[in-house]
Amino acid sequence: MLKGSVFKMTSIDIVDLSSDDECGELHLKAVKSEPPVVGNRIQQEESKFQQKLQSETQFKRQESEENRSSNVLSTGQSCSSILDQGHSPVDDSSLSSTSPTCPAPLCRQFWKAGNYNDGLGSKVSLQNGKNYLLVHPMFLHSNATSHKWAFGAVAELLDNAVDEIRNGATFVVVDKTTNPRDGSPALLIQDDGGGMDPEAMRQCMSFGFSDKKSKSAIGQYGNGFKTSTMRLGADVIVFSCHTSNRILTQSIGLLSYTFLTRTGHDRIVVPMVDYKFNTSTGTREILRAKEHFMSNLSIMLQWSPFSTESELLKQFDDIGPHGTKVIIYNLWFNADGDVELDFESDPQDIRISGESKRIETLHAWKATNEQHIANQFHYSLRVYLSILYLRVPQTFNIILRGRVVEHHNIADDLKFPEFILYRPQCGGCIEGQVITTIGFLKEAPQVSFHGFNVYHKNRLILPFWQVVSYSDSRGRGVVGVLQAEFIEPTHNKQDFERTSLFQKLESRLKEMTLEYWDYHCGLIGYQVKKKLRAPELLQISSHSKHSPAIGSAKAGLVISEQLIPKSQFGSKHGLLEKRKEHVDLIEVERAKRMAVEVANVTDAGYNQEIQPLVTAGNQPKDQEAVNLLQENKKLRAKCLQYEKREEELKFKVTHIKIAIEEVYREYNRMLGELESLETVKEENKV
Repeated sequence: MLKGSVFKMTSIDIVDLSSDDECGELHLKAVKSEPPVVGNRIQQEESKFQQKLQSETQFKRQESEENRSSNVLSTGQSCSSILDQGHSPVDDSSLSSTSPTCPAPLCRQFWKAGNYNDGLGSKVSLQNGKNYLLVHPMFLHSNATSHKWAFGAVAELLDNAVDEIRNGATFVVVDKTTNPRDGSPALLIQDDGGGMDPEAMRQCMSFGFSDKKSKSAIGQYGNGFKTSTMRLGADVIVFSCHTSNRILTQSIGLLSYTFLTRTGHDRIVVPMVDYKFNTSTGTREILRAKEHFMSNLSIMLQWSPFSTESELLKQFDDIGPHGTKVIIYNLWFNADGDVELDFESDPQDIRISGESKRIETLHAWKATNEQHIANQFHYSLRVYLSILYLRVPQTFNIILRGRVVEHHNIADDLKFPEFILYRPQCGGCIEGQVITTIGFLKEAPQVSFHGFNVYHKNRLILPFWQVVSYSDSRGRGVVGVLQAEFIEPTHNKQDFERTSLFQKLESRLKEMTLEYWDYHCGLIGYQVKKKLRAPELLQISSHSKHSPAIGSAKAGLVISEQLIPKSQFGSKHGLLEKRKEHVDLIEVERAKRMAVEVANVTDAGYNQEIQPLVTAGNQPKDQEAVNLLQENKKLRAKCLQYEKREEELKFKVTHIKIAIEEVYREYNRMLGELESLETVKEENKV
């Protein structure tokens, strides 16, 4: 049973992004009551409510012109109605929609759905001699075009769930559901985070509001929910439960492009309803003015997938005391007339219809390239989500179509990896530091993929970003992983702002790719471009053209694996002779390094350049000098090994500290829950 409003809030239930609170201009249909369940009293109230709206239209319009706020985004003031005086209970199963089906948008293809022509888009109203701006419904579509890729929009919604980990979230579910109106597929995204109270729900539905002040929070612009949901479908309905101070609120919001276009609105109107749930009695109380509750509920029952209020409220059953459920329906079609999100090809995955990429390569290597993660993430949501976050706490699961997504670290796919520290500079100041892991993909040289996977705040922004266009295979198979906090992503989180720091990073990664290839390509069977360097030392100047690059022990950290022995080289795909030739070349270079100095080393113990005493064509005259040189070389090599081991341990310590911090945060959360339970037990005893 629904009770009358216990207390009122000042803001209207319909979030009107045009700062307009004219209740009589919303073209609403009053909800009908089902006679077998509800008495005549509710029918009379609904009839009076509709008559009141019609009779006061002109009066409200004049009053609204005087009282409107000049703000672009506002929730307005509560309108009065005779329903505010009524306190009779309402049966929560009695209200139903006047429409048997949920209308579909006028156009089902996303890139054509922006043809909104109501003749009102260019009008600007004048109030008391001042202009104010309308947020036209077409903005919902144009704003969503920032997402060129459907999976980018899905990732935005998952970011909201991942940000809720700090509020106790343990999972996010991504699944297919069905629109009960017409049986069409819909997308479900649900988490068990802290949920949203009525005020937070209104901020979520508005533009530019964000309460994510934490430095670790992925979201920051307050725009992701609107752009992502409208990119995936024409309509979305949100259910959220929030518990605070032992008060449970349940909120529902509807953002419907279909509703706005079919009713010819010249502004964005978002109907919302809120309840206060009494857990002891199992009853709900209406929050805010009842006339707004009735009008908003009327819109929801006509334009959402649920035709009765009881169906709406049933959606809260599996959310619990806290959490959020998002249902996106009237999903967009692609150019072929198919639903853009393919739920049928794989029952454990969601794919993008018709998006399998064709790869131009040798026929013998085609299958390897097609099945590689660098290709599959374009059209497989499961693959994309597996690399979407650099680290995922063990206490949190991403569940796609009933099965947990296994986290995949791209750095684990690399062979002969090196770890290179990069300190970007701007205006003479160091902006930060980032360790880049670079190496060959384990499938090299068969794979044609290359590029860097750049993360920001643990979130993948640029997957396999190709900083070089290789010719003659130079750079083929070279992949890197880094987390760049010193540059800012664009608001769709699919690219970075093109600042000078970004351009410097791009140049440095290009240099890094070509340098790594030139010195290591012989390890996978290509012709060596340059002499192979000693594995213990990567000789890079402490200052490069664009920014400092770390190579020597004095400048920073470079860790590389030892060269693999000759026995590990294979002879696959007819490359036996070619690989053998280059392995011999590597052995020759290694033999040379046993007799000559290959690098000029400057560190705390050397104040002058060490000149080579022995060359390949000059035999030493003094055997004692040769012995001293070899002994010196061994000591230096051992010293570098110790330094390398020290940096490896520092690297491990950093990761262990991060893990400890995550465990500590989880401990504090569980401790807080335990204290809350103890408080409840003591109150029950009293």
